[in-house]
Amino acid sequence: MPEESFLGRGMKFPPQINKATGRFITSEDAVSVKESVYLILMTQKTERWLRPEFGSNLSSYTFMDTNETMLNLMGTQITRDIINGEPRISDVQIDIDPDMKKGCLIVHIDYTIAQTNTRDNLVFPFYLNVTTEGDEDEGNQGL
Repeated sequence: MPEESFLGRGMKFPPQINKATGRFITSEDAVSVKESVYLILMTQKTERWLRPEFGSNLSSYTFMDTNETMLNLMGTQITRDIINGEPRISDVQIDIDPDMKKGCLIVHIDYTIAQTNTRDNLVFPFYLNVTTEGDEDEGNQGL
């Protein structure tokens, strides 16, 4: 029995099916924790009607002004959402790097898996502008 079995096992995110067995692929231990953090960020609060407090309000920052105050508010909110949504981790630290050339914010999430005292991280790109260069020209064709 592995030492980290207390971290749990669950369905892999995004869901995948093993073609040989026809069963859902599972993830466990630190991989399960990382997928859970990603799932918290990708789930809009109130999206799950049985657990309306689960998730984050990350999408509400899509059209925000990217000044330092808003980035700090966003980082604080992400930290709070992760700590509330994932009890297996502690010591969450967020660093947001605005890369405006690509129209996205790079969110670096460092955390500690509480029971093993293991540091891990996740890099999450948050896109502010999803258009490509060709899309900008297509929108102005009728003008």
